[in-house]
Amino acid sequence: MPVAQPTLKAVFAMDPVHLPQLFPAPLMDRLRSTARIDPARVVQDFADPAAASELAGTEVLITGWGCPHLGPDALAAAPRLSAVLHAAGSVRSLVGETLWSRGVAVSSAVTGNAVPVAEYTLAMILLAGKDAFTHRERFRDTHAYPGPAETVAIGNVGRRIGVIGASRVGRRLLELLRPFDFEVLLHDPYVDAAEAAELGCRLLPLEDLLRRSDIVSLHAPDIPETHHMLDRARLALVRDGGVFINTSRGALVDHAALTDELLSGRLHAVLDVTEPEPLPADSPLYTLPNVFLTPHIAGSLGNELERLGRIVVAELERMAAGLPLAHQVRHADLARVA
Repeated sequence: MPVAQPTLKAVFAMDPVHLPQLFPAPLMDRLRSTARIDPARVVQDFADPAAASELAGTEVLITGWGCPHLGPDALAAAPRLSAVLHAAGSVRSLVGETLWSRGVAVSSAVTGNAVPVAEYTLAMILLAGKDAFTHRERFRDTHAYPGPAETVAIGNVGRRIGVIGASRVGRRLLELLRPFDFEVLLHDPYVDAAEAAELGCRLLPLEDLLRRSDIVSLHAPDIPETHHMLDRARLALVRDGGVFINTSRGALVDHAALTDELLSGRLHAVLDVTEPEPLPADSPLYTLPNVFLTPHIAGSLGNELERLGRIVVAELERMAAGLPLAHQVRHADLARVA
């Protein structure tokens, strides 16, 4: 009996450099058994005449980093488009109002992208609790082991961890924190006390969380309401010697105020994101001993990209089977998610 050929027509739209890691051979085989898709065809410009014939019959766009904005011109080029499956995180800057008004379904692998961010954050919390960054610098200079007086404040027993935002990353982090001997605090305006208790933490107003936490980790979405939510007055509430971790977006923090706090030596920081990004070459944050600065590496990189590809392939298989998408993004949700 002949094998039934897939009927869905799909096209890749992203920077092709990401394709091999998102969809290694076994995943690409699954894609090709589910939809008619050419691995050699990756659209980077929806106005490109060479892509017109592909887009004209496309029902599913598989997008990723580097995909052009899906505005009216893109939709005009793909009149049969019914779904966008995004092999990355946020779709906020990708999709426009025209797409939503036309009823195109949108799915994102943001849940998969949350995993390495939460893992990175957990690692930094544990290292910060051991004051590993300070002692690395000191050991490099002195080659001497610290004495009891220099380690009296070190340890992760009973640390208060303040999590700002029960986002996908925030919720994954809360799961990862459960086995440890921490007291976990949460601020999120969309979570009530009962849900916070189910998540294993205590709900607090933002100002109280900042005052009470030893380590503050930011996981709120980048929306107008959160712009510079951690301003000079709120940063001043964090206790002396406190640690601030940001793996969300730099725009959520007043970086001039944060820089002043860090220059004073009052706070420590782990920053995977900044404002601007990257920082100017003369920024003191590159060399301050109380700052651990990384180049936006917390999200999916390297072999972690395959996790995003697996989510997209599973979504395509659900579509082909007539099932609802498992990771659908709703237009109404964009007002409060990344």
